[in-house]
Amino acid sequence: MGRPGFVLEVDDRTPPLLVPDGDRFQLEKFPLGTRVIYPAESLARVPDLGEAINAALDTPLDSAPLLALLKPEMRLTIAFDDIGTPTPRMRRPDIRGKVIEAVLSRAAAAGVDNVALVSANGLNRRMTSEELQYLVGERVFRSFYVDGLLANHDAEDTDNLAKIGTTVTAEIAVNARAASSDLLIFVHLVAGPPPGAAAIAAGLGSTATIGQLSGPQGPGNDVAAQIADLVTSAIPIFEIDAVLDNDVLAPPVEFLGHREWEWSLKDRATWFGMRRGLEWSPQRARRRLMNRAEGNYHATLVTAGSPAAVQRASQAQIMAQQRVEVSAAADVGVLGVGAHIPYSVDSVTNPILAAWSGLAAGFSSHTGTPFVRPGGALILYHPLYAEFSPLHHPSYVDFFTDVLTITTSPERIAADYEEKFANDSWYVHLYRTGHAFHGVHPMYLWYQTAAAQRHCSDIVWVGADRESAARMGFRAASTLADALEIVASTVGRTPSISYLHSPPPVLVDIK
Repeated sequence: MGRPGFVLEVDDRTPPLLVPDGDRFQLEKFPLGTRVIYPAESLARVPDLGEAINAALDTPLDSAPLLALLKPEMRLTIAFDDIGTPTPRMRRPDIRGKVIEAVLSRAAAAGVDNVALVSANGLNRRMTSEELQYLVGERVFRSFYVDGLLANHDAEDTDNLAKIGTTVTAEIAVNARAASSDLLIFVHLVAGPPPGAAAIAAGLGSTATIGQLSGPQGPGNDVAAQIADLVTSAIPIFEIDAVLDNDVLAPPVEFLGHREWEWSLKDRATWFGMRRGLEWSPQRARRRLMNRAEGNYHATLVTAGSPAAVQRASQAQIMAQQRVEVSAAADVGVLGVGAHIPYSVDSVTNPILAAWSGLAAGFSSHTGTPFVRPGGALILYHPLYAEFSPLHHPSYVDFFTDVLTITTSPERIAADYEEKFANDSWYVHLYRTGHAFHGVHPMYLWYQTAAAQRHCSDIVWVGADRESAARMGFRAASTLADALEIVASTVGRTPSISYLHSPPPVLVDIK
């Protein structure tokens, strides 16, 4: 059992603190009295991953054992997360590959020979063959890929989508192979609070179906529940979750996730060399270096069975590992946005992705109450360079240059631009035949930043490109001191400050 997370109050003895800042890190001296919310150390990993997987499959939650569900004549489909889960990616072997091999061994023993595998990538980019092999392992890849039985989901492929029902607003359609299966096995790595019962529809649904879960006001509990009920009633589902520990960083840089005053002399020497190397390296070289980084993850819990029961177990484990109790919300919150974003794997973190990472993923990492009070200010670190990948993010360029120059309002964007981006034939072509995110993808991420923008009266980016920040409706500052001066008119000159120290992830629990 690792040490739990805790809150440190900065005093005269507190050393400068590490802050992620794009493809670099900063050491920042925080004002006296700042609350630093430190993550917990990892829970104990399962002692034997193979045994844990077998136990989960043989003694599942609210379900018969997997072997009892498998019949020789059945259609079996195995769906799994795409390359964006987790970030940074896991060191080989990927746990999903181990789980899939265990499932296939049972399927072979039961005489099942109609088996297909599909990546539940939703509107995310298609994975390359190398990435698919990385996830499922060389043996599984060799057995299925050449025959077309290992593939990415295509939310635009009308010939391979099947209607399973209708909500109060629209038709729900999902991957036809999954919909026609006698059993769908969903393999999921859990690195944060589980996405909920509608996650399968978000990964295997049509563009219109995913759109119902991604609007500017969010899906709403009723719509999400309706979609989840339609999916689970139409398709027999056996979910397998592996909850990951907090070992986000692998040696020799794992110390970056530790508390600064506990760094050894070796750690400090490594930091000095790493910092100098990143500063002297060209930006492209830094990006390549960060994209090659891998996490030293292990599983702390493996469960299988009915989706609802498995998700409850995963949620409880994540709460036990990531929850940090904080006495009160602050006037000013500070957080850093690092290089590893689920939607920038092997690519570049453009301003939209950075905004999503800070204002959606980072700011919303709480149990119900943000770590910033309503009307408070949020200060973030990221350079916000206006750089975009033409391979992965073509529609992001047009969204940034053509839409955000006119409006940043999610409601107006949804009304005036969403349909155009969703149906643009060139974006659809690049999504289906290349490795581009769907045309509407940047809008759905932008919608998720709206809650933080409504909650905070001021949002300032330290060290950011001023034009990029202004285009998104934010302000930029050169230093933390400058940022605090900017927000002083809103929160006063002696505000309470909380710094959300990550990685690894923190789940703030305001008491």
